[in-house]
Amino acid sequence: MSILEAIMLICFGAAWPFSIAKSLKSKSTNGKSLLFLVVLILGYIAGILNKLLNNNDIVLYLYILNLLMVSTDAMLWIRNKKLEQTVF
Repeated sequence: MSILEAIMLICFGAAWPFSIAKSLKSKSTNGKSLLFLVVLILGYIAGILNKLLNNNDIVLYLYILNLLMVSTDAMLWIRNKKLEQTVF
């Protein structure tokens, strides 16, 4: 197991619950980019594939958790964009 990789994923993952909560509360896309979220999703998918193909260890679950959180935030971005369009 790569302890430094695990620490990186834990640190990145710590921010996503706050971002998701902000998306839920604000119902706004302000300050967020769907392109950025998609790039992160692709990065986490690449990390998962790397773990599955080369070094399957427990860090895989951190990649999956982060992928789920970023995907949730992306889905909220899409929902919030639709809400913004119906208001105006």
